Amino acid sequence: MNQISKPQEAADGALSQPGDADDPTLHRQRRRAASRLGVATAVALGLAVGWGAWTHIARSEGAREALLTRQTAVPLVRTVEVKTEAGPRTVDLAGTMQAFDSATLYARATGYIAQRNVDIGSQVHRGDVLAIIAAPDLDQQLAQARAQLGQIQAALLQAQANRSLAAVNNRRTSRLVGEGWNSLQQGDTDRTTFATQSAGVTVAQANIVAQQAQVNRLIELTGFERVIAPFDGVITSRQVDVGTLLTADQASGTPLFSIARTNVLRVQVYVPQEYFFGLKDGQDATVTVPQLPGRVFHGTVARNAGALATDTRTLLAEVDVDNADHTLSPGLYGVVHLQQKRDRPVVLVPSEAIIFNQNGLSAAVLADGRAVIRHLTVQDDDGAQVEVSDGLRSGDRVILNPPVNLASGMRVRAG
Repeated sequence: MNQISKPQEAADGALSQPGDADDPTLHRQRRRAASRLGVATAVALGLAVGWGAWTHIARSEGAREALLTRQTAVPLVRTVEVKTEAGPRTVDLAGTMQAFDSATLYARATGYIAQRNVDIGSQVHRGDVLAIIAAPDLDQQLAQARAQLGQIQAALLQAQANRSLAAVNNRRTSRLVGEGWNSLQQGDTDRTTFATQSAGVTVAQANIVAQQAQVNRLIELTGFERVIAPFDGVITSRQVDVGTLLTADQASGTPLFSIARTNVLRVQVYVPQEYFFGLKDGQDATVTVPQLPGRVFHGTVARNAGALATDTRTLLAEVDVDNADHTLSPGLYGVVHLQQKRDRPVVLVPSEAIIFNQNGLSAAVLADGRAVIRHLTVQDDDGAQVEVSDGLRSGDRVILNPPVNLASGMRVRAG
């Protein structure tokens, strides 16, 4: 007789109900149902396990294929042919424009502004009257000095007349003393009187010279009542108006106007040490202003300081630029372009092709379908292009924006 396992008995017991133990047909049906339920559960579990295994295998295979694709893919790169440059290089330096001549005019006469003829922005010429100062005290001093000069001149005439009379008396007395008609004392008296009158004439003449100098000084000062433009230019500032009280003092005089000559401008630049030996006075230069696209202003390196500043290792130089049309103004920022002869030919490389890492600067060259990394010796860098003195040759095709994982010998193709 077949033995029924305890699990089977438990399953049969679970399907059986009280009072059904004596029905064999019902008991067989229940056993078949339980068997089908177990098979279905096993099949479902097997399908789930199989699906999971297939998914895992598919993902692993896809990852392997992707990795293989990346390893075997040939990157598409952009290249450009580099060329050798042997001509002069352009040096771009920031510069500040200044007036060729500038001056601040101060009051040399104490008084007040009676008339003002110019304002800021006025174009003036040398000798133009900018303002007139009313200085009554100074005018009175001049009149008094001239009157005193007249008195001294009259005193000179009087002294000359007295000297002439003393000369006549001295000659007469000398003759009479020699003939015995006058005493020796009278002769000495007339001779001394003539010498005294002669000295009086000399004193009067010296007083005239001194007083004339005083008159001339006051005339010069009254001439400052007319404020004159010292050179052609433009009025850049005005500190006075009609009625302004002025004080003529060397230490605290009143400033009147500031004037600048702008038909020629000085553009000051600081030349780095690396360009010092190529800078010569008289060489041509051009100046551009960012706000005036397309305009180029021509000038000449007119002067330089002759010594580099020890703190910045730069040389102060000035470029004179013609500004007859007054397009430019003092204080503007500009870029000075200088041409300097090269010591040796260089290869110009776009900055996009430069690779910078722990090994320094290098570039990737496309050769026979592969990338070749070459170390570079850089001569100069203006931000857009790099001047290379060693590492590249004319005609090499360098890779622009090379991939990060690019290595020497890697296969690449030009796009």
